Amino acid sequence: MPSAVPAKVIGSRQGGTAYTERSAVRVIVTSSDGGDSRVVLVKARKENYYKLPGGGVDEGEDYQKAAEREVLEETGFHVSVEGEYFATTEEFRNDLHQISYCYRARLLDEAGKPNLTEEELADGLSHEWVPVENALQIMLSVEPTSELGLYIKERDMFLLAEALRSN
Repeated sequence: MPSAVPAKVIGSRQGGTAYTERSAVRVIVTSSDGGDSRVVLVKARKENYYKLPGGGVDEGEDYQKAAEREVLEETGFHVSVEGEYFATTEEFRNDLHQISYCYRARLLDEAGKPNLTEEELADGLSHEWVPVENALQIMLSVEPTSELGLYIKERDMFLLAEALRSN
């Protein structure tokens, strides 16, 4: 990994644990509405946290295409990923070792409908546009009710802060 790309490690490798390796993408989708810049956040009602759109990369899948696919699935938005990833996180969670690559994307069309999995529907996922300047505070203001939610909050607040810092 290039040293110029900010990285955050969440959790720690536990000796004797056989980890499942997973690559994932996270996406900062922005849009301007009458001159005001907005970012889309995904809300998980069941466990009370916000996250960035994103998810796992399928074997052999291009990471930028995976980012566009995940945004489409979770929000219904067609986006165009702009450039290479700008930050990463490495997570050790139970028996999962996941590296997430964060991209920026430009909104092309928001006329579609999300295509959520049964698990995502059960989690009460929905999305909302928020002003960029309020996004971190909105994520910070909720207290996740699960360990997973706490990991996601830490990961995605870091990625969003890096996106805002590097703009």
